[in-house]
Amino acid sequence: MSSTRQFLDKLHPHFAKGGKFQMWYPVYEMVDTFLYSPSDVTSGATHVRDAVDLKRVMTYVWIAALPCMLMALFNTGYQANAAMTAMGLTEVPGWRGWIVNLFGHSPYNPLSDFVHGAMYFFPVYIVTLVAGGLWEVLFSVVRKHDVNEGFFVSSILFALTLPPSIPLWQVALGISFGVVIGKEVFGGTGKNFLNPALTGRAFLYFAYPASMSGDAVWTAVDGFTGATALGHAAMGGVTAIREAGISWWGTFLGFEQGSMGETSTLACLIGAAFLIYTRIANWRIIAGVMVGMIVTSTLFNIIGSSSDAMYAMPWYWHLTLGGFAFGTVYMATDPVSASHTNAGRWVFGGLVGFMTVLIRVVNPAFPEGIMLAILFANIFAPLIDYVVIKINIAKRVKRYA
Repeated sequence: MSSTRQFLDKLHPHFAKGGKFQMWYPVYEMVDTFLYSPSDVTSGATHVRDAVDLKRVMTYVWIAALPCMLMALFNTGYQANAAMTAMGLTEVPGWRGWIVNLFGHSPYNPLSDFVHGAMYFFPVYIVTLVAGGLWEVLFSVVRKHDVNEGFFVSSILFALTLPPSIPLWQVALGISFGVVIGKEVFGGTGKNFLNPALTGRAFLYFAYPASMSGDAVWTAVDGFTGATALGHAAMGGVTAIREAGISWWGTFLGFEQGSMGETSTLACLIGAAFLIYTRIANWRIIAGVMVGMIVTSTLFNIIGSSSDAMYAMPWYWHLTLGGFAFGTVYMATDPVSASHTNAGRWVFGGLVGFMTVLIRVVNPAFPEGIMLAILFANIFAPLIDYVVIKINIAKRVKRYA
């Protein structure tokens, strides 16, 4: 690492003010601060609470997403290998087959599952990094500010929310929309009121529904169709899920079809424990989402319906189906687009949980729910904080008047 430090020091004059590459100084600064702590740190008596900076926050969130990424690799390959076995296929077509065919296609071979899954996840992730990274660098150069680490997290979360069969050009288009329209037009990281990763995914969902929904997008095998557990639930509730051979433990562990990184509730809970322990995510938001989901689903259970089996869906099934756990842990807790007051975080989380169940049960066109619920709550987050602050001010005036 010392040689790397010396190399960066030699490059500094060329990127600093007056150097021939000064316009690219933000990119140099990003690489330098990513590898090393900056030398121009705050000293003396300050109001800074601790040593956690933006780089460390984003690194922690990426680490917390690692269990979901590992599960994305394994389950994507497992579902593909299982489908190939069921269809009697012996080889993967195209360029992916050059590597995958060397390891076989047995769903019971973990190495084969990981390799097969990697051939779908990493191209999506690499395209996300390149396309989104280019926009980040472009805006940094034009605005003459450093490239921050915010995109480091948005890229991994965006990639994990996509189905394995999505065309790569749509991946580039989606992350471009999320970075530019969801963040940069508002001033960049810290100034956006919408989650960039969710904004990009929502754009793809409505612009290219055939690539983001339906039965043919969840398993990376041409000609194979199969509904997700949530898709079965939308058609016939818990009974339809069980008739499809899907158990609650299967959805909890993540051995089901779905977006690559959203299937495993267990992986999300591991990430949640890490984020709460490191105080990166606020536990009040997660608890608020759970309370809102449990209360709303219980009310629908009590109301009941003779024509809609989703009314009878218990809360513990809502927890493990679709992207509920992933959205609760990684999207709703976004420190920029969520509420910032403690009381507001409870209201914000409760609104997400309430809207998720409401969309899933009442609106059959959108069986997922969590994505739209978080974006809806993002819009109201400033208003929620405003009301909380006004109430606190009124209480203090009354107390000390």
